[in-house]
Amino acid sequence: MTPHIVRVGLLPAALVFASLGAAHADAARGEYLVRGPAGCGNCHTPLGPDGPLAGQELAGRVVEDGEAFRAVAPNLTPAGRIAGWSDAELAKAIREGIRPDGSLIGPPMPFTMYRGLSDDDLASIVAFLRTLPATETAEALPASEYRIPLPPAYGPPIESVAAIPAGVTVEYGAYLAGPVAHCMECHTPMGPQGPMISTHLGAGGFEFHGPWGTSVAANLTSHEDGLKGYSDAELAAMITQGKRPDGSAMLPPMPYGYLSAFTPEDLAAVILYLRSLPPLPDQG
Repeated sequence: MTPHIVRVGLLPAALVFASLGAAHADAARGEYLVRGPAGCGNCHTPLGPDGPLAGQELAGRVVEDGEAFRAVAPNLTPAGRIAGWSDAELAKAIREGIRPDGSLIGPPMPFTMYRGLSDDDLASIVAFLRTLPATETAEALPASEYRIPLPPAYGPPIESVAAIPAGVTVEYGAYLAGPVAHCMECHTPMGPQGPMISTHLGAGGFEFHGPWGTSVAANLTSHEDGLKGYSDAELAAMITQGKRPDGSAMLPPMPYGYLSAFTPEDLAAVILYLRSLPPLPDQG
């Protein structure tokens, strides 16, 4: 597999977009990513009993409020605080989890994956967010509060991330399932330092608790405990419709409504990548 190249260096936010100066910022591409496979609204759009609230796209919400932390996904429209951030500062917050004041954005933002976003896609996401109408939240949002220690940073400052050529390839599928859709973070067992990417990639087992009860991230590897017994068509329906081969519905928080926007080619690339994962048994 061709490695995904990430160059790192000691760069302040003001220089982030210097490295992106040659990047191609395409708001239409950004819209596809944000409203599609990246599923940003899955956390940043307020929810009602029937799903995302109409007219409140990306206006922010409390994502989780538990013993370890209260995580608040901020308003990403011009009515939110990012309106006062430069493009470079917004890009650094998205890819590295560092706000303009130097503070760290905590979980559940998947920075393990977002650090691999290409310069082109990062610039495109920022360009699209700048086109959103200003939308106030129905209720004032509290600040995030963490009762667990956060690291100083999620890794060294990132200088540049090369693009992976689009196509029905394992490499591009890995990019879509990793940095873009962050499938591999939720579907990889969590250790003390975060997802055990280097040893248990895609082995599943992470539990999600919500109004629906408890859902467990499935094993995405080629093991018989994982995807070995499913056809490509069955996998496609599970990813984009949340429907098992027997017709039963799968549980949240998998963002089926966003993943349904996958182009056929991008979905095929993701499935091709999942087929390439080394077999690992279910964890636990």
